[in-house]
Amino acid sequence: MTRTPPTVDADAVVERALERWIGLDVSTIGRPAVQRAARSRMAALGIETPAAYAARIGADDQERDALVEEVVVAESWFFRDPQVFEFVSRFATTLAALPGRLPVRILSAPCAGGEEPYSIAMGLLDAGLSPGQFTIDAIDVSRVALARAAAGRYSANAFRNADLSFRDRWFASGPGGSVLHDTIRTQVAFARGNLLDPAFHADREAYDVIFCRNLLIYLGPDARARVEAVIDSLLKPDGLLVLGAAEPPILRGNWIPAGGASVFALRRGVASQAASRSQPRAAIPRPLASAGRRRAPAAGTPPTAGAATGAPPRPTNAPAAADSATVSTTLDDVLARAGQLANAGRYHDAIVVCEEARAALPPSPRLFFLMGMLHQAAGDLDRAEGCFHKTLYLDASHDEALLALALLATQRGDHTMAETYRQSAARVLARKEVT
Repeated sequence: MTRTPPTVDADAVVERALERWIGLDVSTIGRPAVQRAARSRMAALGIETPAAYAARIGADDQERDALVEEVVVAESWFFRDPQVFEFVSRFATTLAALPGRLPVRILSAPCAGGEEPYSIAMGLLDAGLSPGQFTIDAIDVSRVALARAAAGRYSANAFRNADLSFRDRWFASGPGGSVLHDTIRTQVAFARGNLLDPAFHADREAYDVIFCRNLLIYLGPDARARVEAVIDSLLKPDGLLVLGAAEPPILRGNWIPAGGASVFALRRGVASQAASRSQPRAAIPRPLASAGRRRAPAAGTPPTAGAATGAPPRPTNAPAAADSATVSTTLDDVLARAGQLANAGRYHDAIVVCEEARAALPPSPRLFFLMGMLHQAAGDLDRAEGCFHKTLYLDASHDEALLALALLATQRGDHTMAETYRQSAARVLARKEVT
């Protein structure tokens, strides 16, 4: 009797390959997106069956890299979240003044098309550092993104902030866009690399600042843990880690807010600086389920020690009243003050500042997005979701709000809605890339 060979799930083979190579959690971008990427490559190669393509990527490293190019999100722009770069500039200038700390070493990984590391360089030079006082390494898995970074030529899509004075200082107008001055380009060393590749961090000198923004949200739990271990090994004991909006709760280690105007800048806790890295460390506080509606943890998210019995921080007494008594007159002031309170773990006090500003200032997607992040950090996922929806009402192209809603939908087990939000975010990013 002839035995029928088992059916090969070619799509699953491709998904597992991406998980191995770049740590991708396929659910974060949606399986249809991965399937479209694979079908696009099949059409380019003239391969007719998914099974044949699955066999091809298993034997051809160049085709593997071509598939990765199809799925990676290389979307960014200059000075994305300006307060982050202001905070890092202050941190770096402080380090530069310390004996024996030069040059200040900075890593940007992933770096996409160079917008982030070039923004760091512009910020540090504008802050008064000389070119010899800092170095910036920038890595990415995408050869296409690295080629764009090396060219240093950018369209209007890379300039989205209200204040574009940096463009006048550091760019020249050229055919097809703005061309970056060599003074900035020579400050950044670009290289192809993968944080999940053991060869990447072997014998690499430690960094004072590591940017790893908007990578962890796309990774599976094992890959997240491996990336965090790499960051831990590459960051100096008193170094600064900069993450994306939704990422601080993902980390397992003893990371604490670094203070300042950004809620996304972290440093190690005092205990972890003194302890061996091989010892287990307490987890930082993560968003807890709201009292009125308990929700399951996000699929693939590492469990939080003590989360079942913990409680969100309560407002302080007299200091809280003092903090919220005076509403800042500008939105930037409000965001900065709320960020300082959040970095001190005073989420409820930060929310009070935002609520008072909401009553006094015109509606702002930036304010509602921050309020959503604060409510999420304080454990009130229902209010967080409401704020993210208000963000989208004011700015339908706010991709970070869409991704935040996707994560919340995953937490409550609504994978269909999570996929809808992720696809909407992907369309928004695609439109911005074309613009």
